[in-house]
Amino acid sequence: MSEAVVKKSVASLNQVLADTITLRDMYKKHHWQVVGPTFNQLHLLFDKHYEAQVELVDLLAERIQILGGVSLAMAADIAEETRIPRPPRGREPATVQLNRLIEAHTMILTYAREQAEKASDAGDSGTDDLLVSDVVRTNELQVWFLSEHLVAASPI
Repeated sequence: MSEAVVKKSVASLNQVLADTITLRDMYKKHHWQVVGPTFNQLHLLFDKHYEAQVELVDLLAERIQILGGVSLAMAADIAEETRIPRPPRGREPATVQLNRLIEAHTMILTYAREQAEKASDAGDSGTDDLLVSDVVRTNELQVWFLSEHLVAASPI
């Protein structure tokens, strides 16, 4: 691949990485702070989703390194680069947590799909595959699970 293609892939992967690290950390925050009648289910779900995001972080950082780039790694760098709004300190109602997580997933999904198409068009099939097979599929599944909790929490 050309240097220009690699540079673009590294930049887009670092953006997905920053957003994924932020989402990962939001899951842990909500895991610790969830309250209410669905506490146990959400506590366990948030931790399970956190672990899946940990795996994505590793895959994204490794792909960046494979391409010869340098992956973002420190909290300050992530905070500067992420597009996901920082949640407030303290505890929020479970439905707010769920909606906040779905919004973050949606941001990642939109960007990952766009960047996968660009990587494919540029001939970077490895980045395309990572974004579609891992990032998109994991995030879609997690949105589905979160959305089902919102349906269950809504009055009929």
